[in-house]
Amino acid sequence: MQEIDLRGIIPAIVTPMTSEGKLDLLALKRYAAWLADQGPVALAVNVDTGEGPHLTPDEKRQTLETVAEAVAGKCKVVAGVAGPSTAQGIANGRAAQSAGADALLVFPISAFLGHPLNPEVPYRYHAAIAEAVDLPLILFQLQPALGGVLYTTKILHKLITIPSVAAIKEASFDAMRFLQVKAALESASRKITFLTGNDNFIYESFILGAEGALLGFSTLGTREQVNMLAAIQRGDIAEARELGARLQPLADIIFAPPVTDYRARTKEALKMLDVLENTTVRPPLLSISDSERDTIRGALQNAGLLAPVRA
Repeated sequence: MQEIDLRGIIPAIVTPMTSEGKLDLLALKRYAAWLADQGPVALAVNVDTGEGPHLTPDEKRQTLETVAEAVAGKCKVVAGVAGPSTAQGIANGRAAQSAGADALLVFPISAFLGHPLNPEVPYRYHAAIAEAVDLPLILFQLQPALGGVLYTTKILHKLITIPSVAAIKEASFDAMRFLQVKAALESASRKITFLTGNDNFIYESFILGAEGALLGFSTLGTREQVNMLAAIQRGDIAEARELGARLQPLADIIFAPPVTDYRARTKEALKMLDVLENTTVRPPLLSISDSERDTIRGALQNAGLLAPVRA
């Protein structure tokens, strides 16, 4: 298995659709190329931001193939993979590899939701995918409010013994839990890459030790987030803090309650930036109101991503 360096910004991309709700592969190709030119280490495809659960297997294949062609080696491609069964997780992982994925983001599944969680359940699930698919795996700790699971230190240490586990996306949206995971990684049997998935404290995540980010928000202000992380790495905290202060209010608006609307909000923002032509989301997801569009436009302007309209 080829090693992969996932230290950096990984935008979780939306899936452009026509006004009829079909895949818009031409728009996807332009959008992915636009992102790749901004310096991310990878793009994450077929994840929640991209309405992955609402896409058919063939649509997931098409999105992966299109993105892999569009980035043309400028960055890697991470594919979201879920179950709900081990057999289905394996099948989805193999399909992603065939379509051009360089790594897999393994989503928690409903079988992980019992309390207490038997460590063998997530371990055997991830180990089976690792054995069947010759790609690096990214673990995914996700807040339960979004259907995820918070792993104990014992479970994390067991999962890290799987040789192909290369990184973890920590998305508890809880700074204390974030630090607990960092401590667990520091005491693990080997090092893996620590990625923040916390759109609610991005700059602070980097200060607290994240080596990169795999975020839905990172599809907006991508270059600025690349620069923020680089500033922290070279010790320029003032520049990083300024970038964080500019971007976080926009992230807070994109991920405001109800948080499930963040996909529609992100598409609206990308349309305002002239990246997408349509903002269609697939039902049961809903579009947003005109007043919310005005709020997003103002936040894009305040973040320095969109020029104000002159009177």
